[in-house]
Amino acid sequence: MSTIKDFTDAEQWAVNTTLKERWPDQDLDIQLADVEIKMFPHERELTTCPAIFWQVGETSFIIIKIGERLYRSQFYYRGYQQYGTGKSEFDDIADCVTTLLQVHADKEVELRQEKE
Repeated sequence: MSTIKDFTDAEQWAVNTTLKERWPDQDLDIQLADVEIKMFPHERELTTCPAIFWQVGETSFIIIKIGERLYRSQFYYRGYQQYGTGKSEFDDIADCVTTLLQVHADKEVELRQEKE
C-alpha cells in the first residue's frame, strides 16, 4: 500500500481549470487512478501512486503524484510512442500540467509538419 496521499481538491482543480482553458469546447473525462511505477530507474520495487488520466483524440495523458507536491507526467499515442516533458519531476501541479500541454502542442506541430 502506498503512503502517497491522493490528489487534493486544489490539485484536481488546477488540472481541471488548465484543461478547460486548453480545450474549452470539450467535456473531458478526467479519471483518478492508481499506477505502479519505479520511483528510481535502478529499483526493482514498484510503488503505487495516485494519478490523473485523460484522453483527447488519440492522445492519452497522465500526471502521477510521486510525493507531497511532487509530480511526473507524460503523454502517449500508443504504447511505444511515449513522450515526457524533459523534466523528471515537478514541484508545482500547475507547472506540471502546463508544461505537459505545451510539449504535447509542440509534438502535434512536429507530427503535422512530418505529414506535409
